[in-house]
Amino acid sequence: MKKKIIFICTHNSVRSQMAEGILRHIAGDSVESFSAGMIKTDVNPMAIKVMEEKGIDISGQYSKTLDELEGIEFDIVITVCDSANKNCPNLPGNYKKLHWSIEDPGTFPGTDEEKLNAFRDTRDLLFGMIQSLVEEEI
Repeated sequence: MKKKIIFICTHNSVRSQMAEGILRHIAGDSVESFSAGMIKTDVNPMAIKVMEEKGIDISGQYSKTLDELEGIEFDIVITVCDSANKNCPNLPGNYKKLHWSIEDPGTFPGTDEEKLNAFRDTRDLLFGMIQSLVEEEI
């Protein structure tokens, strides 16, 4: 049975969306990868761009809330921002909960290129963390 893993962030626009795509890319069909937020927004275009640089297309992903995933029992729940960790409701089922405190590159000040570099740094950080997760849990 495939493990179901969800990444939760406040807006489900950057970190959780990138993590969902990275896990799907690394683990393939061995897992079901999800993301959600406390508040529904849009996927940040810079997140889509930096993921494309690594050959991962998240342009078809969309922002959703946990309510939209009601009824799914997850094996691993990962919050990727401190706000989501603090405000995440208890989900049904018996799951392993992890918290990764990752800064939001969407709030990084600077030029467009400096902002893109912040998104790239976040993407690369997530790659490493998810690679370790797959090696340990899948």
